[in-house]
This record gives sequence, C-alpha cells and structure tokens, in this order.
Amino acid sequence: MPELPEVETVRRGLTNLVVGKTIQSAEVRWEKIPGMSSEEFDAELTGRKIERVDRRGKYLLFRLSGEKTLVSHLRMEGAYYTVPAGTEPGKHDLITFHLSDNVDLFYRDTRKFGRMNLVDTDKAMTVAGLAKIGPEPTEKTLTLEYMQKEFQRKGAVKPFLLDQSHIAGLGNIYVDETLWMAQIHPLQPANTIPLEQMKILRRAIIDELKVATEHHGTTVHSFTNAFGEAGEFQNELKVYGRAGEPCYRCGTILEKMKVAQRGTTYCPHCQVLH
Repeated sequence: MPELPEVETVRRGLTNLVVGKTIQSAEVRWEKIPGMSSEEFDAELTGRKIERVDRRGKYLLFRLSGEKTLVSHLRMEGAYYTVPAGTEPGKHDLITFHLSDNVDLFYRDTRKFGRMNLVDTDKAMTVAGLAKIGPEPTEKTLTLEYMQKEFQRKGAVKPFLLDQSHIAGLGNIYVDETLWMAQIHPLQPANTIPLEQMKILRRAIIDELKVATEHHGTTVHSFTNAFGEAGEFQNELKVYGRAGEPCYRCGTILEKMKVAQRGTTYCPHCQVLH
C-alpha cells in the first residue's frame, strides 16, 4: 500500500498535471470505487474546476469548485496518470476524468480496492479514516509532548504505529525502517519505550519520511507517481525486504516475523525486546 511519501509524490505530480483544469465529464467502469453510478458521478463532477490537490495522511483530496472535495484513497494498487484526450482506457483503468485542454485523467486500480468519496468540502474530514486521523509526521505537528501522551498504551509498538489514528501516513515499510533506526523491537509495548529512545524514534520518523518523499517514495509492487515514474527510495532501505541479509549497523543476520499480519524485518541484536 502506498504510504505518505508515495501519496505526497502523487499529489505533487497531480498538482502539476491537472490543477486549474475543468472536469468536462467523468466515466466510471467500477462503481464500488466512488460508491455511485457513472451517471451520478458525472452529474456531480461535470463543470467543476480542480482548484488544488491536498493530502492528509494517505488520502488525496481533490478540491473542486463549488465547495466540493473528492477524497481518494489509493489502497493497494490505485494510481493516477494523464493521457491525451480520446485515449482508449486499458483493462484496469476504472475511472476516466475528461478534462479541459484535451487531457484525460485515468484512475487505474488492478485490485479494485481504492475508494473515492465526493463530499462537501466542509465535511471532508468526517469521511471514515480521516475523522480520527493522527498528526502529520512533521517537525511542527508531531511533537514529543504528543508522543509521550499517545504512547501510554500497552500494545506492541508496530501495530500502534500502523494505526493511522496515532500518527498519519506510516505503513509497513517506514515503520520497520524507523523502528530499526531507533533500535526498538517491533513487539516492544508502546508504553515502555524510554523518553530518550522516543526522541530518537520521533526524529527517525520525521527525517525518514522527508527523505523518502524527496526520493519520490519507494517502488514496491507497482507504485509509480502521477508522471508514471518509479520512486527511488527502495535503494535506501535499511531493513525492509532485507531478511536474511546482514544488519548495516552490527552485521547480525536480519530476521523476519509476522506482526499484526504484516511481514516484519528487524535485527535481533540491535532491536532487543525488553
């Protein structure tokens, strides 16, 4: 599933490609994605201008004229890309937005897991998944004081970090990476992490996501940005996808286990469960 750096990369691409264009019509070929018929979707969107594209956590928010917002969650395989008007959609191109300036915006989703919600802009943050979303992992929004308060929970730290209500945008890849950086075992109870280690974890989360975004995210499975380019950050990963290889810090062979139904790679020497 695309995580914050990948979704932010898509947002930046879409900002360059479609902001300022008007939706002339829309076609839906898989109605579960927008939760309405192609006719309804078209009627709601036709004539609206794409004023900007925002992001909150892993959600894209297309801000449209007339105080409407299209909330889009890519889930596993969702992707946007532009083509010349009149281009025939492929098998997995499930929604077409016909835009001004002879451009079509395709939404492609091979697994059909992605979802869209068209809502009044002032109701966008009430959409399921956004209503209880945690702070963005930035210097200003993810404070140490917030983490100290939020981490007063008994559950394992990895599922805690995967829960978007605590911190927005983290997924399997970057949780594994930042826990390795902070030398925290994925099963360590969140409420037992010492303050000094929490400071390191906070810094790792903020810095890792910032650098990953600069690298256009991590290419895993089929992620590409809105320009059809692959991310490069997979070349920088320290633990994710490296089970059976030596730890870059101590040389111990990295191990893999299941945590919260997710494959989890860690160093048994550097990340000791206390």
